[in-house]
Amino acid sequence: MACSKMNAYSDLKPKKLLFIATRQIGDVLVTTPLISKARELWPDAEFHFLGYRGKLDMLYGNPDISEIIETSDRPGFGEYLSLFNRLFQRYDLAIVTQPSDRAYVYGLVAALRRVGVLGGHPQGKDAKDQSKRSKSEKQNAWKKLICMHTVDVDYFNQHVIAEKLRLLEIFFRNPSELFSKPTSVTPPEGEALTPGIINALVQPYVVVHPGPLTAYKRWPLAYWQHLIAWLVSKGFQVVLSASPAKQDMQLNHDILSLLTDETAAKVINTAGKLSIPQAGTLLRGAALYIGVDTSITHLAAACNTPTITLFGATPPTNFGPWPNGFIGEQPYQLHARTQTVGNVTILQGPGECVPCRKAGCLDHADSYSECLDLLKPAQVIAAIEQTIKMT
Repeated sequence: MACSKMNAYSDLKPKKLLFIATRQIGDVLVTTPLISKARELWPDAEFHFLGYRGKLDMLYGNPDISEIIETSDRPGFGEYLSLFNRLFQRYDLAIVTQPSDRAYVYGLVAALRRVGVLGGHPQGKDAKDQSKRSKSEKQNAWKKLICMHTVDVDYFNQHVIAEKLRLLEIFFRNPSELFSKPTSVTPPEGEALTPGIINALVQPYVVVHPGPLTAYKRWPLAYWQHLIAWLVSKGFQVVLSASPAKQDMQLNHDILSLLTDETAAKVINTAGKLSIPQAGTLLRGAALYIGVDTSITHLAAACNTPTITLFGATPPTNFGPWPNGFIGEQPYQLHARTQTVGNVTILQGPGECVPCRKAGCLDHADSYSECLDLLKPAQVIAAIEQTIKMT
């Protein structure tokens, strides 16, 4: 898009905006730099946020959001009708941060002006990929038609934070200003921990979060056992974190069952016991965070905690935890066994296929990922030693 066209809306002064992020909690968190940048553009505007019920805790206490609108991820007809009545032409601008059809319909109902993210196209050159690309372009046609401006997803070359910020580029006289200043992710306001956890915490402690949303992002159990034993031997208390999901709580239980009694005595299991704001409080007090590719890892980085994360199939260039205060569009390389930017260290396993952006080696949610199986504890321990030396 030419700069002259981008500049056409630089004088627009919307009074009320709706941000739409109908996905997971991590997808909500990565919209916060976009919200902050929009606040710089429109300091007097009123900001509302629409997302899925139970996925919006990352916005707890966010100073820029005056109203949060929740909807279920599978609304019935009555809920749709109620939501549409609530949204109908209530806003001057809708910012659609996810490429789903439903998110765009919400934006269409809510405002006369819209900007939005469009789904990415497969990069392969075979007939199957070309067919998918053609289908995706057809699905995107109506979305482009109803928007003032759109931004394409690029899962390998464009960071998701840059993707969201570029939704605002038509409102800048000089779009390069978007990335000329430090960009940070805004974590939720903290909440007090329960007395039981507070009384059990001993400094220094390391938060370890082994459980991803999907199995192909897991690191082997024996590796966690080795790592936790090493941390305890170096004088750290270990706090095991996990969501209330059954598989995550079971994963923590399985890890604990492998530890010796002496090591387990220095480990606190907080699985299912923390809200997102409480997790933020825990992370702010930690000497270090170690976790897999999941939303809590992004939260740790946003809390300015030294963060080490284990990446397999996911390109860090697209969804690596953002190092707060980074200036520019892309903090990371596509593949590097170890790379550190700011407070974030990303570790990847070996292999020319890394990162593949598939669902593991078998390309389904319950698959294994050889690149994570080959990412040995020694590599993580070396990163910990380097991080501790720097802090």
